[in-house]
Amino acid sequence: MSFDDDVLAPAYTARLGTNPVPATTLPASEMAPQAAYRFIHDELMLDGSSRLNLATFVTTWMDPEAGQLMAETFDKNLIDKDEYPQTAAIESRCVSMVADLFHAPGEAKDATGVSTIGSSEAVMLAGLAMKWRWRARRGGQDTSRPNLIMGSNVQVVWEKFCRYFDVDPVYLPMADGRYVVTPQQVLDAVDENTIGVVAILGTTYTGELEPVAAITSALDTLAANGGPDVPVHVDAASGGFVVPFLSPELEWDFRLERVVSINVSGHKYGLTYPGIGFVVWRGKEHLPEELVFHVNYLGGDMPTFTLNFSRPGNQVIGQYYNFLRLGRDGYTRIMETLRDTAVWLSGRIASMPEFALLSDGNALPVFAFQIAGDPGFTVLDVSHELRARGWQVPAYTMPDDATDVAVLRVVVREGFSGDLARMLYDDLLAVVQVLYTRGPTGSQSTHFAH
Repeated sequence: MSFDDDVLAPAYTARLGTNPVPATTLPASEMAPQAAYRFIHDELMLDGSSRLNLATFVTTWMDPEAGQLMAETFDKNLIDKDEYPQTAAIESRCVSMVADLFHAPGEAKDATGVSTIGSSEAVMLAGLAMKWRWRARRGGQDTSRPNLIMGSNVQVVWEKFCRYFDVDPVYLPMADGRYVVTPQQVLDAVDENTIGVVAILGTTYTGELEPVAAITSALDTLAANGGPDVPVHVDAASGGFVVPFLSPELEWDFRLERVVSINVSGHKYGLTYPGIGFVVWRGKEHLPEELVFHVNYLGGDMPTFTLNFSRPGNQVIGQYYNFLRLGRDGYTRIMETLRDTAVWLSGRIASMPEFALLSDGNALPVFAFQIAGDPGFTVLDVSHELRARGWQVPAYTMPDDATDVAVLRVVVREGFSGDLARMLYDDLLAVVQVLYTRGPTGSQSTHFAH
């Protein structure tokens, strides 16, 4: 079949219905762009709707103008700072705005930080900086067994960091009814080999905030009494663009002197399409110079501290659009609306006798709930039935020492309106009645896959 035949094919049943493309090898010949588009477009229809994906924290809706700007800058390589000086300048402005939002000391224009592919890369960079500074503080003493203190509720990237960069992870267990770490747990775990403590501003499991101020206060007292002087990193991937607007008086950031670094995901509640994140440090002294590389083969001296090299500049452009478009007032109104929607929906679910809340969406617009009593079905059954109606609501077990607790979680994001919340509630009522009438869906309801 010629290229022209592809272009002139009048219907799906003509060309596309009789000539499936290879799935695992390159096709032997080219095809018309319209045909390639149709093949891929049609296959993607089998994906779930991103807007109804209540499992993800990642942004699924932006202004059309933001989408246009991002489409216009797909071709700009963010690492080519000499070739694209304005894109580089915009990245620097975004870092300064994030540092200022988190109350970094000094002038915002002098902020120490970088944009990243997401919080995963940001976490790696922050962890490396803590490890290098710990090693320098040891002053020739044994540095063979560094450890990092964190709750078992951390995102898997922290486990990756420890494994990839030879750091012993010290996981603080959760308990039934408590899904954040306590200051006493931290004090009991730290020692002279601790490179840092990770506190989470918005856990993946329930959306709750860990007590950052209480943790830093306990560590201050420990250091003042001759104990280890341990820095704190705040993993604000989920809450960094929420808490400053909903609870500006809450001290969790650089207002606490022991906090040395913070990561945040722009592609979560920064309201930007993936993938964009940031990591910022209290000051230059907290980012060891040995970790910064200088290259000149792109047209000038370029300091870089990233795990990735080439990446598109369009995510930074999308983030900058949001910062300019919304400002503090805009972000505040959006976060208040999302919180109100989350609290309304969690309240309705709490009124159902089949469910009990673990969190209500007040801290972050995220809440988790579990089965109350023994209605004859599980969270997996509920998740399965909701999926049949288009909703993607994840079911999972809680972290170590609370794994007998199985929950469902709803993440309320920009684009999830109050009307959609009402529809989800109505469908949840219907699902419960179906499960009462028909019973569980089968073997999948009896266990979780590990």
